[in-house]
Amino acid sequence: MSPRTPFTQADLTGLRSDIAGEALVRGDPGYDEARTVFNGMIDRRPAVMARCASRADVVRALRFAREQDLEVAVRGGGHSVSGSALCEDGLVIDLRRMHDVAVDREAGAARVGGGATMSDLDRATQPYALATTGGRASTTGVGGFTLGGGSGWLERKFGLACDNLLAADVVTADGGEVRAAADENPDLFWALHGGGGNFGVVTSLTLRLHELPAMSMVLLLFLPENAPEVVRTYRDLMESAPDEAGGGCLCLTGPPEEFVPEALVGKLLCGVLITFAGTEAQVRDVAAPLLALDHESEVVAEIPYADLQCMLDDPSGLRNYWSAEYLDSFPDEAVSAFCTTAAAMPVPSGSQHVLFPMGGAVARGPADYPLPWRSSPWAVHPFGIWESEADDERGKQWVREVRAAVRPWASGAVYLNFIGREGQERVVAGVGEDNYERLAVVKARYDPGNVFHLNHNIKPAVALV
Repeated sequence: MSPRTPFTQADLTGLRSDIAGEALVRGDPGYDEARTVFNGMIDRRPAVMARCASRADVVRALRFAREQDLEVAVRGGGHSVSGSALCEDGLVIDLRRMHDVAVDREAGAARVGGGATMSDLDRATQPYALATTGGRASTTGVGGFTLGGGSGWLERKFGLACDNLLAADVVTADGGEVRAAADENPDLFWALHGGGGNFGVVTSLTLRLHELPAMSMVLLLFLPENAPEVVRTYRDLMESAPDEAGGGCLCLTGPPEEFVPEALVGKLLCGVLITFAGTEAQVRDVAAPLLALDHESEVVAEIPYADLQCMLDDPSGLRNYWSAEYLDSFPDEAVSAFCTTAAAMPVPSGSQHVLFPMGGAVARGPADYPLPWRSSPWAVHPFGIWESEADDERGKQWVREVRAAVRPWASGAVYLNFIGREGQERVVAGVGEDNYERLAVVKARYDPGNVFHLNHNIKPAVALV
């Protein structure tokens, strides 16, 4: 153990004997693997990683952190760009062993462990032809995704992930165990719809499921010089598309996949993905204006939703930086700005420059939740990924330039799951100023000492006086 470790071997032995999971410290087999997160830029060494197997383990781990005065991080999927799942020299509550998913077909709901990924959820619901809005990568953690709002391919049809949150079991900072639902701790239940992991460790979630008998997609690739026409066509199509249609328009580096012509691998391309909660014939009809354009590659197919969810997975461990702007409108001038900044995207890399359509059930969802960005019809999401540390500044600068280019049309609100540490003003923009004050009151009730502060932090109201 490192000399910086603030607890004794006896303390550690006590923790290990009290939990059903395991507690890893520096030098233990599996420690380095356990502290790896999605963003390869993050290299933090916790004093102890409590790999919890039950809610009781979470309670015990939090008590240990209090006793030893350790900073606390909570890990689900480990996908945040800022690496908030890890802390230096503190304690990580690692929920990944708590990944069970129980589907109640009669109730149309699933009870999901706090450490489950989207793949765990989607594979469990697939045999029942049921689904709920999930993240656009199968390795995303369901918990953090949902608590931040939850934007995904099915959102225009079924609403945001948090719109489908029926209940949550939460361990608070003092080790208390509470349940949040519309009729039980309603203040906490409201706060979990966009307020993130500020209020405790969510050990399980109950999510509403929807019938999804068929899922289809259209994926088209175009040469970059055609991007302005493609983006305009996509914009006009989606502004009148049915709620079943989702997807995105993106600029990307041609990956070494079968659907990419060999000569275009590693080259900048413009792509369109239309996802559709329905049949291949239906998605072909919706995508007809894009299919009519001159394109280099075409994939049209019905596909299991769980397979669609992992189609764009990026490998863990690459260096990345991303952000977003939510737009009130997307006129031709904004199209031009989007396409111009795409040309400056780091290539070759795994970076993506994405335009997401909102609207549908997202815009019609509960206006009371702390999600001011849900009314925006468009989102621009520069997602920078690269391998070499030498490209860090170039990649970050490109993301900043994208944001600046589309800011004239931005609402100012932002989905917090799409950004890293961008200052407290952006946190307030993510939940809304009035909502922030209300969230701060909830925070003061459930986490007055701000134990859970490594997220997009809501400071407890008592600390604001």
